[in-house]
Amino acid sequence: MPESRAGRHALVFIFITVLIDVIGLGIVIPIVPKLIAGIAHVGLSDAARYGGWMLFTYAGMQFLCAPAIGNLSDRIGRRPVLILSLVAIGIDYTITGLARTMVWLFVARALSGMAGASYTTANAYIADVTPPEKRAASFGLIGAAFGLGFIIGPAIGGLLGQYDEHLPFFVSAGLAFCNALYGFLVLKESHAPEHRRKFEWWRANPLGALMALRRFPVVLPLCGVVVLARLAHDSSPSTWTYYTMLKFHWTVAEVSYSLMAVGLITAIAFGTLPRLVPRLGERRAVYIGFSAGALATVGYATASQPWMLYAWMVVGALTAFVMPALNTIMSTEVGPTEQGELQGAIASIASLTSVGAPVLMSYLFALFTGPHAPFYFPGASFAAASLCLVLAAVVFTLVKPGTAPARAAEPQSAE
Repeated sequence: MPESRAGRHALVFIFITVLIDVIGLGIVIPIVPKLIAGIAHVGLSDAARYGGWMLFTYAGMQFLCAPAIGNLSDRIGRRPVLILSLVAIGIDYTITGLARTMVWLFVARALSGMAGASYTTANAYIADVTPPEKRAASFGLIGAAFGLGFIIGPAIGGLLGQYDEHLPFFVSAGLAFCNALYGFLVLKESHAPEHRRKFEWWRANPLGALMALRRFPVVLPLCGVVVLARLAHDSSPSTWTYYTMLKFHWTVAEVSYSLMAVGLITAIAFGTLPRLVPRLGERRAVYIGFSAGALATVGYATASQPWMLYAWMVVGALTAFVMPALNTIMSTEVGPTEQGELQGAIASIASLTSVGAPVLMSYLFALFTGPHAPFYFPGASFAAASLCLVLAAVVFTLVKPGTAPARAAEPQSAE
């Protein structure tokens, strides 16, 4: 991590920025069904359909906007993009809190998806201010923030939402605005003027961003590895509740406890394991993560007792090696002028899988638990996730990172 005081402030700001974004997402989980049902005057069944389209809107806007935001940060710098994104998140929460029609809820979710794409700029900032040998540990901060956010968010939503389903959003808006002010006062620009480039619309969209990365032979196939890894990752939130309730007859409270355990383990794993990547080497770290993830998902699929799920969570925590190591490899393959574009493309891919994975994994669950199932196997989606991780490891084996000019470039100081 950067040794300077400014660098430490920067990483604290990045951590809080992502944390607030994920807290806002977590708040939605327990609150939105009641909020939608009240605004649309429908039952929970119809509210679920509205909720599904809201998630689609959120992920879709991230998919469309992440490349543009990443490219914009390459043009005007990371600092203004990060601060404006926080202001936009604060406005989104305020709109949600004030919303009294479904139209405004969808407007808020669209704005949230656009602003949430700012974590692409957060990753680019980390690549700017951190030397290659320390990037994995710094990228791990993003994962730690996600884990903590999914503990704190639902807790805030559940606690405050019992008094008023609109109140948690106003609290989140206040946090976002305070963090924007903090960033305005302490955050230094990381992207040096001599490394900035012209903003071009042809490469500021999902397809254009991927096509622009073709000139880096290693990066594009590694994006395929990211797709497979994300498909595996998204199997759990897609079917976990249904799987545990069907197989082990868990209550809502028991499901909530398990999700809190996942969040805690994730936060600890991402806060510690990526620091070991320089010692292990990026490639070995990726293989360890994929192997552990494949074992854990098979364990989920075949568990015969509820406690086994918690045991396999600990094994699955080793997947915390994967994305920080992959991000490190890819960030050292591109030059300092393309970091935002790279992170935008990665985020866009991740958002696209977040749109498709729930449909695919939920279909597998329904197929193997329904009355016409070829055979009864409620863990089918987890087995599919394990297969995705094995395929990701195979593709990764075929990719041989080169010695790109970017590897010799010194990261810019945050001072």
